[in-house]
Amino acid sequence: MALKRTSTAVWHGNGPKGSGTITTLSGALKEQPYSVNSRFTAEDGRAGTNPEELVAAAHSACFTMALAFQLTGANLEPTELKTVATVTMDKLEPGWTITGIHLEVEGKVPGIDNAKFVEMAETAKKGCPISRALAATPISMAAKLL
Repeated sequence: MALKRTSTAVWHGNGPKGSGTITTLSGALKEQPYSVNSRFTAEDGRAGTNPEELVAAAHSACFTMALAFQLTGANLEPTELKTVATVTMDKLEPGWTITGIHLEVEGKVPGIDNAKFVEMAETAKKGCPISRALAATPISMAAKLL
């Protein structure tokens, strides 16, 4: 049986001056605004969200959960895992393109050394469904224990 999740975007107006909202099935996002301004100009995020921020959110959440499962599978109990995903987008010949994603993960995991933590984080990075979906984009990572 397939697992399905939905999100609905509604856009009003033309491309440059229009705006829209994004709503997720779970209600985590409910008519969250987005626009050209929130995508390309407003760095503070107060104007609304943007697709790249949502990709970063999905990737950081998926990777962090995958790492928790990796650690649990090795009989380790993380007390905290924190991942910042940074999506980089550049204007290339075909248009705006996501050119890279960087995951920066820090963990508090009793009973593991930093080398093993990094190794397990690499495995989680390669195996998480969002990483696999974004395989055409270079994904880098820095991992360390706290």
